[in-house]
Amino acid sequence: MQVLQAGGEKYILLELEPEAIGGIASQAGFEAQLEERERAWVIHITAQDRKTPLLLFDAADPGNLGWFSRCQFYVDGASGNVLQTPLAIANLRDRRGNLLSNGLRVHIAKEISARFKLPGRIAVNEQMIYQVFYNLLHALQNVGVGLCGGPSVRALAGRGENTALRF
Repeated sequence: MQVLQAGGEKYILLELEPEAIGGIASQAGFEAQLEERERAWVIHITAQDRKTPLLLFDAADPGNLGWFSRCQFYVDGASGNVLQTPLAIANLRDRRGNLLSNGLRVHIAKEISARFKLPGRIAVNEQMIYQVFYNLLHALQNVGVGLCGGPSVRALAGRGENTALRF
């Protein structure tokens, strides 16, 4: 981890290891394709052996209330940002443009404001990002992630119009 001074702002430059990111995805039951960009890591995750959609639920649907109340993470549906984290998600699509119900694109920022704190006022470092990343992947497989509004990210499970696959 490095600290960068840019004018009056300080930024934390995270030095994430691709082997660690891939290992975390594998531990959580995902296959991962990593792409390092100048300011972020982009990870395409797919749960190949999963028969049901990832647990990304539309929070506005009253039918998903039970799932929504158990969620550890919430996603802004307009931007894809996972709230209170330096992560963002986006849907993956097949060649015909249909949503893939067993995969997502995860974006991990490498540059974070020094003022940014994780929930509980926890400072950001590489180990904390690895932990948040694992917890998000675990929630997508087992607990559920709430999707709040917006047209950019679509729900993959549950009831409602936005789901990729209905039960």
